[in-house]
Amino acid sequence: MSSTVPAFDPANVQGDILVGLPKKAQQYIIFQIDDNVTAFRKALNNLIPLITTTTQVQQDRTKIANNKKAAQEQGKTPKLIKLSGVNVAFSQAGLTKMGITDDLLDTAFTAGQLKDSKNLGDPGKDVDGNFVPDWLPAFLQGNIHGVILISGDCAATITETRTTIEHIFSVGTPNATLHEVTTLIGKVRPGPEDGHEHFGFLDGISQPAIEGIDTNPNPGQETVRQGIILVGRDGDGIANRPSWAIDGSFLALRYLFQLVPEFNNFLKGNALTGNGLTPDQGSELLGARLMGRWKSGAPIDLAPTQDDPALGQDASRNNNFRYDFTDDQTTTIRCPFAAHTRKTNPRADLEDIGFSTETRRIIRRGVQFGDEVTPQEAASGKTALDRGLIFAAYQSTIPNGFQFIQISWANATTFPPQKPFTPGFDPIIGQTNDDSVRTLAGTDPNNQTAELSLPTDWVLPKGGEYFFSPSIPALRTKFALAA
Repeated sequence: MSSTVPAFDPANVQGDILVGLPKKAQQYIIFQIDDNVTAFRKALNNLIPLITTTTQVQQDRTKIANNKKAAQEQGKTPKLIKLSGVNVAFSQAGLTKMGITDDLLDTAFTAGQLKDSKNLGDPGKDVDGNFVPDWLPAFLQGNIHGVILISGDCAATITETRTTIEHIFSVGTPNATLHEVTTLIGKVRPGPEDGHEHFGFLDGISQPAIEGIDTNPNPGQETVRQGIILVGRDGDGIANRPSWAIDGSFLALRYLFQLVPEFNNFLKGNALTGNGLTPDQGSELLGARLMGRWKSGAPIDLAPTQDDPALGQDASRNNNFRYDFTDDQTTTIRCPFAAHTRKTNPRADLEDIGFSTETRRIIRRGVQFGDEVTPQEAASGKTALDRGLIFAAYQSTIPNGFQFIQISWANATTFPPQKPFTPGFDPIIGQTNDDSVRTLAGTDPNNQTAELSLPTDWVLPKGGEYFFSPSIPALRTKFALAA
């Protein structure tokens, strides 16, 4: 990276990274560049004006907020504003295809997620000496070159934008410069479940604030340096990256299926008892202790025995905790050490023993996919329809961010460290690709050291890739060719 770093300008950064493209629906068009690479790179000139920048997203979110406020003042339900957002990112194979040979100095990105799948603990098997994860065929071909993100207020808006993009790259004609490998179609859940993932828990609460972008962070929200997310900025600990990479970010994309009926059945079959709990209350409490939050978003660190929906909806309180209560070193009466939210953002578990968690923070921009659980699925306890999460996370280095969180925290039974008993696996995303049964301790507040066996992986990776999301200047000067 050049020693002369230009002043930060949000108009240079793709909008999904620092602020997040507004969306009720979203498509991830995963593509392969065809043999006429020069034509593809020339066509990029026509895509760049459609790329939504951070500045544009900030303006769009202001429009949305003003629209909601005006409707509320009139006692009306706000109508959705027609909005569409576009971003693009490329894999290492895509850079190679385009003849871009600069080393971005990210080992995970260079190798690709398929080669990383065994390290991540993805289920699979060895075939002729090579590990093959249980992914969908589209992700096993090893020829993914890039992804185009299209977000919108509805599916029709996305279709309209997609048609424009397909025209740019002559898709469907003999002169096509790219072709679709697969498209991941996401949509937020309906009605009161908006903002909740398919297990029912409010998502996206504990995002870090970004210095210079999030100028009014909520209580308990950690502000991180820009270089934790953006290449080349303060906090990016990797030196000597190519100068054009500044203000880009690495995208870890995962296609995660969720077995919701099976998860709900497990909670019912292992409902916590005692203290006057009904079976339904015991089931809800177990779910909250596995996740680290109630479905409302209320953290069990602050609401350990029953849900507090008002707390869950209050952005000034629902992230203002640290896991630093005085009895924590001998008990997990409030929050199990291995609870999902604690594993993936351990706060005082590391900070109070002298370790900063800043370099492990990521920005999550995923979206749900699939329909709601049907009555038949709920009755049988068996998943029949595909549903889950399109997980998308940005960071300036994948080995320090997503990869580390998955391998060294979620999958590591001894994390968090220095606890009086072994915490166990993250019950939501922790995984092992051998035949061992996952366990965790601390789920029963009346029997702290008792281990709970998790007979099923309720979150199943079915594909993914690592991408680099370049800055707008880099797209113009490094990726696109003059027409």
